[in-house]
Amino acid sequence: MKQLKVNEIFYSLQGESSYVGIPTIFIRLTGCPMRCGYCDTSYAFNEGKNFTLYEIEKNISQYKTKNITVTGGEPLAQKECWDLLKSLCDKGHIVSLETGGAISISKIDDRVKIILDIKTPGSGEEKNNLWSNLELIKPKDEIKFVITDRNDYIWAKEILVKEKLNEKASVLFSPVYGNIEPKDLAEWILDDHLPVRFQIQLHKMIWGQIPGV
Repeated sequence: MKQLKVNEIFYSLQGESSYVGIPTIFIRLTGCPMRCGYCDTSYAFNEGKNFTLYEIEKNISQYKTKNITVTGGEPLAQKECWDLLKSLCDKGHIVSLETGGAISISKIDDRVKIILDIKTPGSGEEKNNLWSNLELIKPKDEIKFVITDRNDYIWAKEILVKEKLNEKASVLFSPVYGNIEPKDLAEWILDDHLPVRFQIQLHKMIWGQIPGV
């Protein structure tokens, strides 16, 4: 029987993406091949316990929402994640996946909304971007840049224009919590008339830097 190593399953408000503010079940899988300098979920690198797909479905059945986000770590680091995503969709859930972009998204069920994170130089993981993923992005998906400083912003802006990302899907620019003033990033976006969505991590504005929310 197929199993996944799960770090945690919890119920909270979605803090990011176009689903921001919606009550959501989060399934955080264990493991990640990257080590971003601003990572706030390093506890998910190794910690977790094994769940079957049935046990995951039983666990989430207690919550009164169809919205589910599969996240990590890097959820695609476990090949069984493909089966989990399909199973959740088959059962009628509204499923989104948060991925760091170093692993191919080619096998993800078409019903899943993909939130693809393009790693900036400030993350320390720019070299691991799998650029071919951009060819697989669908209009309902979202492409995210986590901005650490002005240099990251300029780099992200160049990628946005070069790859015509806003023609592929919605593009999100998000400031690293506690590292850059949200007001600065907002003004840069406005000054340059960028066709992107500015986002702040809502959950951190409400609860602060607390794992599991």
